[in-house]
Amino acid sequence: MISIEELQSCVRNGIDFVKKQKDVIDAEIFASWNEQITVRLNYTSDIPCSGVQEPKSTQLSGIGLLVVFKTGKEIKIGFGSASHTITPKGIVEAFNKAKKNKIHDSDFKSLPVSIGKPVLENYHDPAVMEISDEAIIDLGWRGLKGALTEYNQKHFIKSIIVGGDVTIKKERMAIVNTKGIDDFDESTILTTNITSMIEMERVKGTGWNTSTHLSGFYPEEAGRESAESAIRTIGGERIAAGTYNVVFGRQPVTDLFTNLVIPALSLSSINTSDTPFLGKLGQKIASELLTVYDDGTIKGAIGSKKISCEGIPTGRTDLIHNGFLVGFLANNYLSKKLANKIVSFTPRNGFRFEKGGRNYTMQPQICPTNIVIGGKEEVPSQSLLSKINDGIYIGRIWYTYPINGLAAGDFTSTIIADSYLVKGGKIVKPLKPNTVRINNNITDILDKIIAVSNDKRQTVVWGGEEVVLAPEIAVQDIKLENISDFIS
Repeated sequence: MISIEELQSCVRNGIDFVKKQKDVIDAEIFASWNEQITVRLNYTSDIPCSGVQEPKSTQLSGIGLLVVFKTGKEIKIGFGSASHTITPKGIVEAFNKAKKNKIHDSDFKSLPVSIGKPVLENYHDPAVMEISDEAIIDLGWRGLKGALTEYNQKHFIKSIIVGGDVTIKKERMAIVNTKGIDDFDESTILTTNITSMIEMERVKGTGWNTSTHLSGFYPEEAGRESAESAIRTIGGERIAAGTYNVVFGRQPVTDLFTNLVIPALSLSSINTSDTPFLGKLGQKIASELLTVYDDGTIKGAIGSKKISCEGIPTGRTDLIHNGFLVGFLANNYLSKKLANKIVSFTPRNGFRFEKGGRNYTMQPQICPTNIVIGGKEEVPSQSLLSKINDGIYIGRIWYTYPINGLAAGDFTSTIIADSYLVKGGKIVKPLKPNTVRINNNITDILDKIIAVSNDKRQTVVWGGEEVVLAPEIAVQDIKLENISDFIS
């Protein structure tokens, strides 16, 4: 494990070296250390198994260096990195790569400058940083025990499969540039996602839990929740293809926003004209009931950070307010490129998320932190069912992706679990898993929102770096299509 002090020493000494080199105008040095630990759950009641697999750990550390050179009359930009080292030799290696790779970029304006003071300080958990192997394995057993205890209490012993993982992320970084930025960050993240199946009933349920601190992390609750959901969906029925009023649960809301909405609310999509919201800043793009913002300063949320990977303090960026498009996520490069006399963008979201941490091998991309979804007039979750009266509660979807490019807004997704038929404002029967596909347009869904719940929960989806503080959302007139019997 590399300490914050070692990372800071690396970047500070490194910037002193780089500034003395020929033709250097400005420079930025980023150094990081990350560890990701994964415990896999793999329980099968009818086949001998380990239950909890041996934990796997990956570590990533090194230096990333961005240099601005004056070459004749041209300004050229170069980036280089050095892996598994934070030594002076690594600085030289990264600098030589940056010098060799330098190119002219007419869109580059300047390196980031400091904007305000960070909100968060000392928000990580030292206990996670120092967690023992025994404690890591125990987290996996707690998740599995939560599921099996629930099954045993409900007298389900055979044909049980429990899968999933417990993941621990430890992140440390330091950054210095010649524009006055000199800061560091340290964060800890714990997540678990568990799927339980009763194979002979052809049903499955899901559960999850997240925390920044060990004291607030409960994998057993995720296990119990997954088993409860699987049991509740026994005896599911098919539905006819058609248009339905639906309630999207927190996982589907998170899936839709992570894969479709939030990418379209990024300056990177504006820059490539790959968004349905191009040219619509200040215009109505959704129901007046919907408000969405990104906030990297929420205490206890796993997406929170003290500073971005550009050294800029995190904060709140409003995206949609009462249905109107009011902002975009931005990093330093694109905020300066796309700013004009009328509009500017605060670059709070320049991150280097990749391979389980803050990755020194890449330049900052635009990434969300904590996406908060709210409503103008939020209601209790139970009230959402009465809002749709007759329809479908959708609890889990999978394989959500745009089918004609992000700009078109068209997408497809499959309902795979945790879903129910609603009659007279009440859940009456489970929906048979893997029998219904959603083919719709995300802009239509945003426009047809009729209610947003007032209880939010931190929710993550597979492959997503951000967390969504997700409510449940009622939407009218959603087109649902059947999947053939032989597939289901």
